[in-house]
Amino acid sequence: MAGASLLTLLDDISVILDDVSVMTKVAAKKTAGVLGDDLALNAEQVTGVTANRELPVVWAVAKGSFINKLILVPAAILISAIYPPLITFLLMCGGLFLVYEGAEKVIHRFWPHALPDDEEQNARRQANADQNVDLVAFEKEKIKGAVRTDFILSAEIIVIALGATATATLLQRSLVLSILAIGITVGIYGLVAGIVKIDDLGLHMMEKDGDFTQKVGKVLFAAAPKLMKFLSIAGTLAMFLVGGGILVHGINFLHHEVEDIAHLTGVFESFTTALLNGVIGFIIGAAIVALFTVINKIRHQDEPTAH
Repeated sequence: MAGASLLTLLDDISVILDDVSVMTKVAAKKTAGVLGDDLALNAEQVTGVTANRELPVVWAVAKGSFINKLILVPAAILISAIYPPLITFLLMCGGLFLVYEGAEKVIHRFWPHALPDDEEQNARRQANADQNVDLVAFEKEKIKGAVRTDFILSAEIIVIALGATATATLLQRSLVLSILAIGITVGIYGLVAGIVKIDDLGLHMMEKDGDFTQKVGKVLFAAAPKLMKFLSIAGTLAMFLVGGGILVHGINFLHHEVEDIAHLTGVFESFTTALLNGVIGFIIGAAIVALFTVINKIRHQDEPTAH
């Protein structure tokens, strides 16, 4: 009897693990688009950091990301069991934050006089120019911002994964989300760490013997800043695509309008949907930036003038 019970238990465990494996693959496929945005955004967060501080910053953000997942996975499971609509509301808040951050970056880049000076960016420039300044203090705010952004993207990934495990048991759902959360964090931040050190690898290869090795090193060294610039642009675009996509899916009439317009473009339907999500995301983000700018100006006007 004991032997039969053990075999039955092992069989049940085997079935559960098999189901978990299948559901994890499905969830990973459904979150692939967001994972690309996550990679671009996190690589973009390291831009402006001095070379010797790149890996410590990536590691600090990765630790924050693990903590995010540690909070999000059980919270998502609990909320989905108690009050599922709350997940949609929290995602909408995250989408608003993403498009606001993206719009602020674009406006600072192309219309710098439209907004107050970016004090953090100015302080970083001064700190980079002064070798006596401890850059760790300046990195803390950048790390906090990166962890906040990671929290929103991680929440979306987990919610999408929840949708892929809607028919699963609580145990299966918990295992799928846990495996996905660990795999995503290790994979994304491992890639980010590799990307930010491409220039160092190129420089190392340039110092080696052999023409081929040196040529490859020169290509890598020259490509590194271009790749980081591309990722910086891609990261900002991702804010509008992801944030706009969240908002469009959460607002029924917008969702239907975007679907109808995109359907008219035939084979370009997916591209049109992404484009419309991005445009809507930028418009909403710019509106929020304008609103906060007006509020800040009114508040400063109301403040008593110091004598």
